[in-house]
Amino acid sequence: MNRMHELEVLIAVAEAGSFAGAARRLHLSPPAVTRAIAALEDRLGTRVFQRTTRNVTITDTGARFLETARRVLNDLETAEREAMGETTAPQGHLTLTASVTFGRSALAPVVGGFLVAHPRVSVSVLLLDRVVNLVEEGVDLAIRIGELPESRLIAKRLGTVHRIMVASPAYLEQAGVPQTPADLRNHAIIAFTGLMPNREWRHRAGPRIASVALSPRLEINDAVAAIDAAILGQGITPALSYMVAGHIRAGRLIPVLQDHTLPPQPVHLVYPEARLMAPKLRAFLDFAGPRLRSALEDLAEGVEGPPPR
Repeated sequence: MNRMHELEVLIAVAEAGSFAGAARRLHLSPPAVTRAIAALEDRLGTRVFQRTTRNVTITDTGARFLETARRVLNDLETAEREAMGETTAPQGHLTLTASVTFGRSALAPVVGGFLVAHPRVSVSVLLLDRVVNLVEEGVDLAIRIGELPESRLIAKRLGTVHRIMVASPAYLEQAGVPQTPADLRNHAIIAFTGLMPNREWRHRAGPRIASVALSPRLEINDAVAAIDAAILGQGITPALSYMVAGHIRAGRLIPVLQDHTLPPQPVHLVYPEARLMAPKLRAFLDFAGPRLRSALEDLAEGVEGPPPR
């Protein structure tokens, strides 16, 4: 039995959730799928799937081996493309993901330029406010904001962003400017749940990190809507610096409590580890990396400054 074939069958069963589904996907008979998995399990000396009459569940060993199988087949595909001369002309399909607001403000313009520069590449952009498992969901590259956990992903640093609190000039003129984090309890708070999941604002208190519990007047799960409410003078809202840079420069919003802002958070491009990098991915990294770094620098300019008095 061909080992690469066994890996293809393993991946198909895991993604389809059944032997019959994998057989349909691969245009094989169900017994052929069963034989391929049995041969793989015999060689590994352990089960990769638990089977019942109702469902098929991957084992812990199978899940670990699945990640390796995907990487091996991806390397093979890349090697074949390089052998066919794709190194000089990247082509194929790329799937990228980022948070909704970052994708709109920074990533989308870069992707547009990349498509013009590389007409043989197509791109899917998934804007999601959750962490995507790149391997399991078939995503080539992600932009991650925040400290990265230990993983096998390759990370390229792009820059940093800050968590800040902002309000409109009209609101601050009417309600006053908070001088300490505790003062926020006397203000109308617009809580964007992505940055205030527990209705508290984490801040710097000298050398340590502290938090203040708040009772929001408005709680919302969309950053743009929360920022719009702040611009309309409805209260103070948390935001990441890139989200509000343009509004701050235009005078629609003013940062408050900047002396208490947490240390900056890193922004990375991340992608699965592979011995051979697909030309389309290499081309995107080379094109997007400098442009996203520049975009982050532009968005940060003018956001940080002395707090209003």
